[in-house]
Amino acid sequence: MRLTPAESDRLQLYLATLLARERRGRGLRLNVPEATALIAHAACEAARDGVRVDEAVTAACEVLTAADVLPGVAHLLTEIQVEAVFDDGTKLIVITDPIPADDDPRTAPGAVLAAAAPATDYAAPVTITVTNTGEVPVSVSSHYHFFEANRVLAFDRAAAYGTRLALPVGSVTVFEPGTPRTVTLTPLGGDRVVIGFAGLVDGPLDTVGARERALHRAHTDGYLDTGSAIAQEGHPA
Repeated sequence: MRLTPAESDRLQLYLATLLARERRGRGLRLNVPEATALIAHAACEAARDGVRVDEAVTAACEVLTAADVLPGVAHLLTEIQVEAVFDDGTKLIVITDPIPADDDPRTAPGAVLAAAAPATDYAAPVTITVTNTGEVPVSVSSHYHFFEANRVLAFDRAAAYGTRLALPVGSVTVFEPGTPRTVTLTPLGGDRVVIGFAGLVDGPLDTVGARERALHRAHTDGYLDTGSAIAQEGHPA
């Protein structure tokens, strides 16, 4: 039997529909190709039964719900196009949003599922004034351990220990020479282990004596500090 390309495509769609029905019958939730096959087949069969285009679209949209498909499928299938044979000829059926989404943003493709925030006793965000005593602008990125920022920046180092700029990821703040600037700092999260940067900490932030040792190194290395006299003294490593 010789088939036209359109007839061959229609048979392939029917085979895909049979497979989708079989899997759905076993209680499986459908993926994108399976859901597409069922919906497109329903539209074609409605057209073959002699309905109008809009009625074929309606029939196709009643085939599946979000509960019948895998998470994210309803968001991915925004449009299905299929050629169907009507009583007055072949027409293209365009089915928009054939599966009603469940409106749960967690099921959208690429959704970020955040874990429950662990209980912490981190300090609240602090606001400090920073002055660039150098001759050129200094840029500090969002997740740099601000305590270890450029040594020509004068600010309360002790207050900045264990914090970063309260900025979106990848953002920077520029400190112009001689111009005081007030910034907000937020505590570093996670395991609170700081490695690298200026090498003033190079380890856990919250172990006993870590803050005092880091302050001592900062003062020894010439990092400007406008903090209290006690902070200026530091402690030997």
